Formats: sequence, structure tokens, C-alpha cells
Amino acid sequence: MERKAPIGVLGCGSYLPAERRSNEQVARQAGVSAEWIHSHTGVKSRWAAAEDEAASDLALGALRSALAAAEIEADQLGLIILATSTPDDLGPSTACRVQHAIKATRAVALDVAAACSGWLFAARVAHDWLRQDPSIGYAAVIGVEAYSKFINPADRATASLFGDGAAATILGPVPAPYGFGPFTLGSDGGLADVVGIPGGGSRQPDGDHTIHMKGRIVRDFVVNNLPGIIDDALKQHRITMGDVDHFVTHQPNPLLLRQVAEKVGIPATRLVVIGEDVGNIGAACIPYALTQGASQGRFAQGDLVLIAGFGAGFTWGSTLLTWNTSSAVCML
Repeated sequence: MERKAPIGVLGCGSYLPAERRSNEQVARQAGVSAEWIHSHTGVKSRWAAAEDEAASDLALGALRSALAAAEIEADQLGLIILATSTPDDLGPSTACRVQHAIKATRAVALDVAAACSGWLFAARVAHDWLRQDPSIGYAAVIGVEAYSKFINPADRATASLFGDGAAATILGPVPAPYGFGPFTLGSDGGLADVVGIPGGGSRQPDGDHTIHMKGRIVRDFVVNNLPGIIDDALKQHRITMGDVDHFVTHQPNPLLLRQVAEKVGIPATRLVVIGEDVGNIGAACIPYALTQGASQGRFAQGDLVLIAGFGAGFTWGSTLLTWNTSSAVCML
């Protein structure tokens, strides 16, 4: 039996809208000081989409960057999977709008809704699809959020944290031993009401469409569960903390992320942190951090990158990516 090629990252790119919102701007409406925001979250700035920009516009910018980095044309894509909590519409899928805009005429396009774990869930689907059907060729996996459209500016808990942005990865075959290892995913619907956008769906079509978050419960979940997610990933791949060259995780806020990383023994130099500059960009956090780490030259040939995510739902997941610099090019 012919062995199937591993699937890895061939290129990645990101996109931020033009407007940068400082802590001073956010603080005025949220009723706190800029110093309070930074001391409680570690965030210094976040970016906001223009009035006429939606999630698909941000995703399109990131995908164009990723395709250019991978030197792949849009018509070579057989699959586009987009992860978001802030779609253009309740239907059709935002991925279909991106597929049409970029003229990826042969690509199957669909959305994945797993909140801040969305890119991991989407990458698992793309990985397995590519392994099962190599004729697909290449897959684009995009994480994007336009949170500014769903923020109550007077709510300090959400206005100080969430920002807009997108990042895309091109997945395809790579030589062994590079590429993704097994994925582990999980969900606990019992915590579905902790953070989310309650209005606009079939249960409450005209209700409150801004983000609601029970911050203390979210914080407790991260503190209590991220160490276990990382430990389970290490055991599954039969490696130790010292074997991992880079840790790329969801970024609820940089302050909390660094505190948990220190608790579990992750050296600060191995943690990719992007939240100071962009805030929490949800499903775009992990691919944006991958793009930043690679574009800055932090990832070397054969480096082990442990990826861990968690988000509303609650959802979580992890995988191990062996980096191949000869095929992966990233443009921040």
C-alpha cells in the first residue's frame, strides 16, 4: 500500500484592518483608564474593521497574502475552510464569499464554528480531507474575526480585549518527517453560555448581538485546563516540554497567557505572544501567531511547534507541527 504524504503548512499570511485603536481610545468609552486595561490584560492596541468591511474582506486579505507566500494560485485550491464567530451573514457561509472573491473556482468552501479553537478544528478537517483525497491539491484554512461589529464599547471586559484581524494558512503535502501529527479535539456544551453572542440566531433573532462574557469563569477555565491540554498533547506525541521548540496557543490576553505558561514551565522565549499588538482576535489568534513566528525567522527546519487552542462552547484542541522551512513561507 502506498504511504500517504504528511500534510503541513506551505505558506501563511495575515491581514489587519487600517484602524488601530489604542488603550486611550477604548478606555474613554469603557469608563476605565488606559493603564487599567494594560495592567489587567497586557493588551496595548487592537485593530478595527472599517464600516464597509466584514469578516470576508479581512479573510480575503489574509488569503491573498498566504497564497503569495506559498506561490500558489487561487485556482489550485481544492478546499477553503474558514473559522469565525463573526460571519458576514448567518447564511451563506463566509467561506463561499471568499471563494468567489478570490476566484477559487474549483474549491469546496465551508465555515467552521468552534470560536477561538476554530482554526484547529478547521485544520483537522482540511488535514484529513487532503489525506483522504490527494486530488484536492491544496487547502486554505482561515481564521478571521470582525469583533468590533459585536462589541459594546461601554463593556470594559470585552471592549478592552477583542480586536479584528485574519490569518490564513495553505496546507498541502510535505515530505516526512514534517507536517502535522495527530489532532486532539474536545467540547463541553455545558459551558456554552459562558461567552458568546446571544442575539441574531434562531433562538433569539432580534436580541442582543454584542459579545457577552463571564470573564472569571473564562479565566478559571484557561488556568485550570490549558496545562492539562498541553500535558495531554505531550503524552500523546511521546515528548517532553524540553522537546518543544515553540508553543503557539490561543491568546485570551497576553497577561493571562504568560501567567499560565510560567505555571506549566514553558520558557518565555519559546512562547509566541501576539496579543499585545492585536488583542484577542479569536479564531485568527493561532494562525496569526504561526505567521508572526515564521515571518520573524523564529521557526527553524525540523522545529517542533505545539499548537493548543480553547474557546467558547467550550471547545479545545491541540496538535504538533514539525516545521519545514524549505516549503513554508509566511508573510505577516
